[in-house]
Amino acid sequence: MKMTKFTKILSVLLCLALVVAIAVFATGCANKKTEEPATTAAPATTEAAVEEVTKLGQGEKEFTFIATDKDGKETKFSVSTDAATVGEALSQNGLIVIEENGFVNTVTGITLNWDTDKMYWAFYVDGAYAEKGVTETEVKAGSTYSFVATAG
Repeated sequence: MKMTKFTKILSVLLCLALVVAIAVFATGCANKKTEEPATTAAPATTEAAVEEVTKLGQGEKEFTFIATDKDGKETKFSVSTDAATVGEALSQNGLIVIEENGFVNTVTGITLNWDTDKMYWAFYVDGAYAEKGVTETEVKAGSTYSFVATAG
């Protein structure tokens, strides 16, 4: 049987239409498998939603310390101490390194260098930018002290 030019073109077009139809059908089925059914139930609690707080130190006064890295990830600590200043308490627990000039370049093992990173550790007391340095800020039980990686 001899195929004419018209029947060859028609056969190719039908094959292409069949391939396209299969692809569209397969994509539609794949999308339906990943769709979640609508529910009115509350979402289950996940471990990621639970806030982790590491407890450090010993002493009469307890405060919260939060370190926020340059990616915005927060690490929280509950620090107990008898130290007079926040700097002393954080340094004793290995949370900060105080340089000879009084600056803090390393917090929770993360070092920021102004000259290379154009970032520094900003110190906050109860959510407000600190009026004094960490070595001069007296420990107040129940307060929250934070270091936040800040671009300059």
